Amino acid sequence: MENAAPIAPTPPEATSEDLQAVEELARAKAQILGQIEKRVVGQRDVVEHLLIALFARGHCLFVGVPGLAKTLLISTLADVLNLSFNRIQFTPDLMPSDITGTDILEEDKATGHRAFRFLKGPLFANIILADEVNRTPPKTQAALLQAMQEYRVTAGGRTYPLELPFLVFATQNPIEQEGTYPLPEAQLDRFMFLVDVGYPTAEEEVEIVKSTTGGSQPKLEKILSPERILALQELVRRVPVPDHVVRYAVELVRHTRPKEPGVPEFIAKNVSWGAGPRASQYLVLAAKARAILNGRFVASVEDVKAVARPVLRHRVLPNFTAESEGTTSVKLVDQLVALVKG
Repeated sequence: MENAAPIAPTPPEATSEDLQAVEELARAKAQILGQIEKRVVGQRDVVEHLLIALFARGHCLFVGVPGLAKTLLISTLADVLNLSFNRIQFTPDLMPSDITGTDILEEDKATGHRAFRFLKGPLFANIILADEVNRTPPKTQAALLQAMQEYRVTAGGRTYPLELPFLVFATQNPIEQEGTYPLPEAQLDRFMFLVDVGYPTAEEEVEIVKSTTGGSQPKLEKILSPERILALQELVRRVPVPDHVVRYAVELVRHTRPKEPGVPEFIAKNVSWGAGPRASQYLVLAAKARAILNGRFVASVEDVKAVARPVLRHRVLPNFTAESEGTTSVKLVDQLVALVKG
């Protein structure tokens, strides 16, 4: 059969412990979904991307109108995984020290000695919900992005490590853009996924109303621990990727660049800037995480295709021609996935 990708057998480096861990994570995924569904109705694709990002150590940017349970979903995930959680409401007057922490002067009443003590800010948690991240000035956005990239914060000339696992799930409101500070492309590139949170179906909305207007709140079970999550994140890194899958991910990314030789005509016509090498890295990492979440210890082309949209949509920038014709980055990415052969 033409264009058929070679079937990769279970690689020799897959130890029995690793294979047991893959089975454990696949079972844990089903349990996590079951616990989340006690509080959140629908949004299965969003939850899937959330779990992939979590185990691939990637940060997520969620875009959706208010009231779609973004905060509830992320806080529920933290609760189920026994992770500490902080929600930061980003506002125009928020300063970097408001999220990283600050030094305070304390006096020992017994000795009268004064000394500075660092008071940790809300960034010191396993999961951070950065609510409406585009409503705070660039200086505060930069403090958040340093923490995302380096897993540490700097305050008062000192550097403080953040407790791992550390993940930032940020939200943006697609409406009411007056008085906002849109994230530059270089900062958007720090997010592994951009996930679109859409409206529920009619049946799901009926279920949402019924479940949230009653008197009982379902009790959640703890599924994993922070230590186990760190071990499973390391497992993702060990998942092998066949050469043809890596080449497919790189080829897909290179096809988003309008000045690259041999790119499709619709890319050259509609794209001003394409994705950089970080997109190729994130495609492979996300494919690895998706593979083990589905009980497989090897990533495939199908895994790359499944994560291409959330990885590439904020890295492919449509030009004026595309915008005037209503061509979005999502449409361009979907066309590329259909065109590029694995």
